[in-house]
Amino acid sequence: MEWSERGLILGLKKHGETSVILELMTRAHGRHLGVVRGGRSRTMQPVLQPGNEVEAVWRARLEEHLGLYTVEAAALRTDLLLSSAQGLHGVNWLGALLRLLPERDPHPRLYDRAQVLLDHLATPRAPALFVHFELALLAELGFGLDLDQCAATGAREDLVYVSPKSGRAVSREAGAPWAEKLLPLPAFLREAPGAEVAPDEVRAGLRLTAFFLVRDVFAPRGLPAPDSRAAFIARFD
Repeated sequence: MEWSERGLILGLKKHGETSVILELMTRAHGRHLGVVRGGRSRTMQPVLQPGNEVEAVWRARLEEHLGLYTVEAAALRTDLLLSSAQGLHGVNWLGALLRLLPERDPHPRLYDRAQVLLDHLATPRAPALFVHFELALLAELGFGLDLDQCAATGAREDLVYVSPKSGRAVSREAGAPWAEKLLPLPAFLREAPGAEVAPDEVRAGLRLTAFFLVRDVFAPRGLPAPDSRAAFIARFD
């Protein structure tokens, strides 16, 4: 068995005296682990850092085996991320989110979004991009929110709430009697990622995705929300 592909480094752990088990996120093979022989050498240590991208070749005798990686540097972001507390917490947060995906299960759209996020992780755009990423992750896991039309009337305008029960948008008029029980819907979540977003809007978006991630993903698995998420938000605040 053999394949080659570019991958985002999510993490690694020691394996024996000189090797590491490398965890990559790839476009076609999903979150995939493998052993890098000599991965703890001085030459490889700067390359094998979370947030970096590598060109990887994976080989194994059988598909279900852990297998071996050979890797070459493709895009190194270590200096940029380590020089920014936001970047450091952000790459850890991104890794924690991607580990919610089943191993070896391809999610090409999330991979593409993760690349964009990593490229902007130390910039002011990162918090809003994280909200979009968490929404996309919820959808990939089968818990997507329907933010296109009002759950009560079918209207597509003036959508300002989300129902905590159904995860569907609600218009201002339809939701007025139950406003205190509904979640605010920031306007930027109905737009394409990339535009500048006011901090209050971003915070509302983070509260929205946190509600559904905790209820539908973390709590059923007996997991807490990642500490890196709170650390990143604290830097943003």
